[in-house]
Amino acid sequence: MRGVMTGQVFEKVGVNVSTVAGEFAPDFAQSINGAESDPRFFATGISLVAHMANPHVPAVHMNTRFLATTRRWFGGGADLNPPIPYAEDTDAFHARLRAACAPFGPDAYARYSKWAEDYFYIPHRGVHRGVGGIFYDHLECADDAGFDRNFEFTRAVGEAFLDIFPHIVRRRMDQPFTEAEREEQLVWRGRYAEFNLVYDRGTLFGLKTGGNIDAILMSLPPLAKWS
Repeated sequence: MRGVMTGQVFEKVGVNVSTVAGEFAPDFAQSINGAESDPRFFATGISLVAHMANPHVPAVHMNTRFLATTRRWFGGGADLNPPIPYAEDTDAFHARLRAACAPFGPDAYARYSKWAEDYFYIPHRGVHRGVGGIFYDHLECADDAGFDRNFEFTRAVGEAFLDIFPHIVRRRMDQPFTEAEREEQLVWRGRYAEFNLVYDRGTLFGLKTGGNIDAILMSLPPLAKWS
């Protein structure tokens, strides 16, 4: 299921709720945990990407997913992508994610925040995509207790995102902006598009598994520029 909304605050926001099952192509199966000898898989997830009309309001991405081959695991994360960064927004976003991670281990936030910092990097530009957040993958579910714990963590990530992002939007949505700031936003969106088309795991997974193309490319901004 795919939903896309446009408007005066959200220039484009899309939400994908997907469930797919099948068999990986032989070459791709070798890169997926537990699919090396058995290519069958089941995957389900929620993905949200919002590109904002006002360049002072950060774009945002949130994804949670579960995948089963001969092994089972959760993955996901949330990251903030401001064309014009504000320390107040960045600190609030990270603080909320830190609180969500706290019940799941003293080093959970530090580990997943570092993972996001490493993952959301555009090597050919030498810059990061945004100001980070958390990213995690392969939270393995060896038994029912492991499944329950990893599901609770994944739900906590989603709830943290739903709690903090509306506050940031309301703080910035009525702030005036200039043509130069809009231009800065459009060029920044070009960097965002480059990452998603070249490096993003979710994009690659969707294309390799025959997913809905419109849903896979939902994350791309409605307008972007290269200069």
